[in-house]
Amino acid sequence: MGVLSLAITLTTLASITSCGNGIGANWGTQATHPLSPDTIVTLLRENGIRKVKLFDADYDTLRALGKSGIEVMVGIPNDMLSTLAVNMKAAIKWVEKNVSTHISTNNVNIRYVAVGNEPFLSTYNGSFLGTTFPALRNVQSALIKAGLSSQVKVTCPQNADVYASSSTLPSGGDFRTDIHDLMLNVVKFLNDNGSPFTVNIYPFISLYTDANFPVEYAFFDGDATPIIDGGTSYSNMFDANYDTLVYALQRNGFGNMPIIIGEIGWPTDGDKNANLVYAQRFNQGFMSRISGGKGTPLRPGPIDAYLFSLIDEDAKSIDPGNFERHWGIFTYDGRAKYSLNLGTTNSGVLVEARNVRYQERKWCVMKRNAKLDDPNLAPSVSYACGLADCTSLGYGTSCGNLDAWGNVSYALNSYYQIQNQLDTACKFENISTITKSDPSIGTCRFGIMVEPYYGGAPKTPRKSLGLAAGVILFLLTSL
Repeated sequence: MGVLSLAITLTTLASITSCGNGIGANWGTQATHPLSPDTIVTLLRENGIRKVKLFDADYDTLRALGKSGIEVMVGIPNDMLSTLAVNMKAAIKWVEKNVSTHISTNNVNIRYVAVGNEPFLSTYNGSFLGTTFPALRNVQSALIKAGLSSQVKVTCPQNADVYASSSTLPSGGDFRTDIHDLMLNVVKFLNDNGSPFTVNIYPFISLYTDANFPVEYAFFDGDATPIIDGGTSYSNMFDANYDTLVYALQRNGFGNMPIIIGEIGWPTDGDKNANLVYAQRFNQGFMSRISGGKGTPLRPGPIDAYLFSLIDEDAKSIDPGNFERHWGIFTYDGRAKYSLNLGTTNSGVLVEARNVRYQERKWCVMKRNAKLDDPNLAPSVSYACGLADCTSLGYGTSCGNLDAWGNVSYALNSYYQIQNQLDTACKFENISTITKSDPSIGTCRFGIMVEPYYGGAPKTPRKSLGLAAGVILFLLTSL
């Protein structure tokens, strides 16, 4: 038996023994100062998280997962779909570089390849409708060519908006009309190749987008009025949403198709409903489901799922909302946000990241004698927030109770820390000064960045000038 074959066999055995056990986690890396991959892998292992879902195929990330025993879903970003859809050689090369090599050389337990991420999301306006399925087929063909198709399965994580109910009840579930035929092609292809249907379900988004959504219906222990569908009672949104998908699959002849929850979770900041209390309540309720092996009325067995997410990402796009940077059960530096029993070995106490190295204990704040009507103030805050992260400022957020001085100081400090505490990053004329006294107050943490990890490609935060304008408005109205 060759080295590659032996590695594949060992990986297959590991996958079989780990499949379906415990909870998985999404590991996103859109951060200005990410922790090292080795630190994250240790964090995963010490918390008993045995499955991880990635959004790309970063070499250092995959290398760190080698020999860890952690089952991996490696991702292909949407912007790569067009190339893989028309170029079979590109698909073969991608699989060789990002799957075969890591399995054979680094002993990475790769179980799935996620081709795209929510490519049929309605807000993408059809951008990936023509490339997703061809890319999916080519990646599958590349896995077959590499001799990996029985061990590594393709999937295509979809947003729950790809299906809906004609009757508002789960039993009316079917795939979205405008993509119905395309969805059936994708589902049949996945089914024919023994691959699962992966879906992302977010009760929080329903609450965020609909002011009339009953809050209690978002939680597993809520007391909202149940929805009755025939003889079945649905007391929470997750069960109803999941079973709507089950009905959609059944209606189209795929009733036995396995389902993976690719993303599920609750953010902790950036919106009035994104807070520690709700996040702990939701995630613990879901984890109790997972650890108890309880499914939904139509699928009562164990659920295969990945929490979203492991750690906060301060460089994510905030187009969907300011909460996007706060989904982690850990903060950017690996601190546990709240107690959470994962049903593994942690007994409700999350093990935090160890040996995290921080930059110097100093902060950039607004001078106490600075004038609030100084003409430099608004442009300074706008500039700082445009290049940093001010999503914790605003109504109902963790820093929502700051006074004007606190708001300005938070914005300036966020920029200062992201710029690695460069002296020039705290030189806003007549406005700023450096202090060694921690300005954090109450629930509002003025962070100090971790030392930069240089093992991977640097990631630049996206500008968020719309957010900056909102922060300025909040600042001015708080005077």
